Amino acid sequence: MQTGPDDGAAPRYPLESVDRTLTLLRQLADRREVALAEVRAHLGVGQSTAHRLLAMLVYRGFAVQDPVSRKYRPGPAFADLGRAAEPSFDLVEVVRPVLVALAAETGETVHLGELVGTDVRYLDVIESASTLRVASRAGQTRPAHATSIGKAMLATHDDEAVRALYPDGIPAAGTSRAVTDVDALLAELRRVRSRGSGRNRGEVESGVSSVGVAIGHPAHGLLGGLSVAAPEARWSAAIERDHVAALRTAAERVLARVP
Repeated sequence: MQTGPDDGAAPRYPLESVDRTLTLLRQLADRREVALAEVRAHLGVGQSTAHRLLAMLVYRGFAVQDPVSRKYRPGPAFADLGRAAEPSFDLVEVVRPVLVALAAETGETVHLGELVGTDVRYLDVIESASTLRVASRAGQTRPAHATSIGKAMLATHDDEAVRALYPDGIPAAGTSRAVTDVDALLAELRRVRSRGSGRNRGEVESGVSSVGVAIGHPAHGLLGGLSVAAPEARWSAAIERDHVAALRTAAERVLARVP
């Protein structure tokens, strides 16, 4: 029976059925989509046992089954658990003053985003005052592997965790500049870790460049990320270095404001 990270010593009187259910929940959370055969192999159980466990999770809202592929994905009850585990503060409210200062310093469009599976969900934005500027993505999602802010957040995971996010490979998204396979993404994430920032040169939209950093808190974990985006006409290696420096300072200011 597999266990999760940092589980510590097993309980004195373990309940195998509960352990299987919790292990299955972790598999759903990590993989985002699983087939019945994968559940059987992961739990080391027969088909009927795996099917009954999945049926109960569907009944309680912790899983949904795709009617075409017959695979299982996390259900709406996962969202309820996630809200219960969220930090007891409003991230947008905490970051907003820092975002305003970052926009003033860089003169470009700046975003706050969070990692949701393999996507970035943009939570807040300050648009550049320039006529030629990158437009707001607040309230929208973009594929994490093609965005600077998404790469920065993905880079906080190890290679195994990233592979688990893409069990069927990387879907085509953005422009032809975006990576198209997991190995290429892992190589890019190693460069992101080395630099300390994610980079996007026209991978989501042609003519748009950006850099991003992750905001990792020692107690709350990955809170989100910050990015600076601009038209390629206003981009250079020197400007990119300045934006990265401003982002790192901004991330430190966010952490100082987190209760």
